[in-house]
Amino acid sequence: MLDHSPATPDVDLRPAAGTLDVTGPGLPHVRLVRAPGTEPDPHVPLGSRDPALLTLTVDGRPARIAPAKGRLSRHSYRVDATVGDVRYRLVPCSYGESRLLRGGRRLGELESSGDGTVTAAWNDDAKPLAQDVAVGTALAAAFGTGAQPLWQTTLDVVAELIT
Repeated sequence: MLDHSPATPDVDLRPAAGTLDVTGPGLPHVRLVRAPGTEPDPHVPLGSRDPALLTLTVDGRPARIAPAKGRLSRHSYRVDATVGDVRYRLVPCSYGESRLLRGGRRLGELESSGDGTVTAAWNDDAKPLAQDVAVGTALAAAFGTGAQPLWQTTLDVVAELIT
């Protein structure tokens, strides 16, 4: 596994404005925007997981973004994006990391705590493309990475109820 990306993305996350831009040498410009005038969710770096409030473009071309609700299970924190005919999924795989898939194939693991900083370990065998790096970085920065397992979430809820 590579410990560096094929290109180094620049991330500009502005939570209050609801904008995220990923750029860099040789990378397509990825822009994710939360609808103006909407109240930001403080638990989501970009401020929303509602697909009706989000617009994704890659080099100015519209793309589809579909974050799941983010409830109890790790899988519920997945984010799907479709750019042209390429399907991406970012899904938590540990407490702090999420796995990026392109068409079901693992491209690498990304980590972001919500401040716009993203670290990535790319799967050398998958040969991630510039668009993969830019889109994956944008998804990780906009929605954060990782999640608790369901059993721990359940235990936390039970503990909260009995205290």
